[in-house]
Amino acid sequence: MLIGESIKLGIKGIANNKMRAVLTMLGIIIGIGSVIAIMTVSSSLTHSITRTFVKMGANNITAGLRKKSDKELERVNGGNMGDPQKQMNRKEEERITDEMIADVKREYRTEIASVALNEIIGNAVLQSGRASANVSISAINRGYFDSHDSRLLCGRYLSERDVQERRPVIMISDRLAGQLSAGGGQSVLGRPLTIAAGNMNYDFYVVGVYKYREDNSFSQEAEEDVVTTVYIPVTTGREIMHSADGYGAFTIVAHPHVENLAAFAARIETYMNRKFFGSNKDYQIGTVTMSSIKGSMSNVIQSVSVAIAFIAGISLLVGGIGIMNIMLVSVTERTKEIGVRKALGAKNSAIRFQFIVESVILCVIGGVLGIILGLLLGAFAVSVLGYPAVAPVSAIVGAVVFSMIIGVLFGYYPANRVAKMNPIEALRYE
Repeated sequence: MLIGESIKLGIKGIANNKMRAVLTMLGIIIGIGSVIAIMTVSSSLTHSITRTFVKMGANNITAGLRKKSDKELERVNGGNMGDPQKQMNRKEEERITDEMIADVKREYRTEIASVALNEIIGNAVLQSGRASANVSISAINRGYFDSHDSRLLCGRYLSERDVQERRPVIMISDRLAGQLSAGGGQSVLGRPLTIAAGNMNYDFYVVGVYKYREDNSFSQEAEEDVVTTVYIPVTTGREIMHSADGYGAFTIVAHPHVENLAAFAARIETYMNRKFFGSNKDYQIGTVTMSSIKGSMSNVIQSVSVAIAFIAGISLLVGGIGIMNIMLVSVTERTKEIGVRKALGAKNSAIRFQFIVESVILCVIGGVLGIILGLLLGAFAVSVLGYPAVAPVSAIVGAVVFSMIIGVLFGYYPANRVAKMNPIEALRYE
């Protein structure tokens, strides 16, 4: 009954001074709203990064050559693939050979699902009849599609036989297919295409069309000028580049049952360095996993978000001080009422509890309004960035709890002060 009566009295006290209550809660609303908005953006970015890396291959391990001096990977999973001319001029001891890759596959056959190869040839002009388009050429093997999320729309993927026989076959995107033919994907299958690279023209036949995915980055290019990637067999690409056998990096797709991907990557690194690069003075093998990159990026985003949220949280302290000030005013205004209650036998603990409850109610209402404001601001921010909004559940729960704590901490002093008031002096107060 005491709790119910205290809540009713608290709500009545707030209702009697609506404008003052709103101004008092403003600091709490802004503080919690800022924190929730920041954490919403952080959660959305982290979720988007996780989804992106899962699509890129959560079980991927990239092994690549790195210099022993700076230990910087020269090529990481098709990202910075290096200068094609530099790859062509590599010495034999500065390349990862097919024999090395086959050896690693045999050694870890129960843990390796497939191996992906990806050599960036560069940009070129693709022609089909009168139509032409700028494209980026990637030379790959069949395992590449195991390491990347790629959706085949029609035709087939490049096969190991295409690689072994150095066939002039090509996979293009549905976007490029639409540029080349009004009929889209099916109409371009089997069609001959010409790629102009440098001073040479190379003829290919389309065997497959994959689904093109746009990234979320802002582009200055017109719709028709967007460069899409075409895929050719890695051996065919090597012929175009007139490069020697070997690679600067390759990607291992681990079986799902491999639990500790980082430990497995370290074992591969140790094995290859000991067996193949032990006597190499300049180069060694380095490995990197998708999970480690994802974890690093998520940690950076979360650290920055926490730092900004901490700064925004200072307004919560200001809001708490505002709560304490308004409670002191409320106590002063209701001094005579408190004197009457004490004269009728109300205990100090009951008086104290009443005003603490009123303070907590102010903070909880402010906290709920702040959460709503924060979610709206956060959703707007991530929609501008082009990411799906993800509500930070832990931050929302924490905001409500923190609001109650602020109400207790900053409401205790005014409540305790009035609870100790002499009833005679309270009754005489005007």
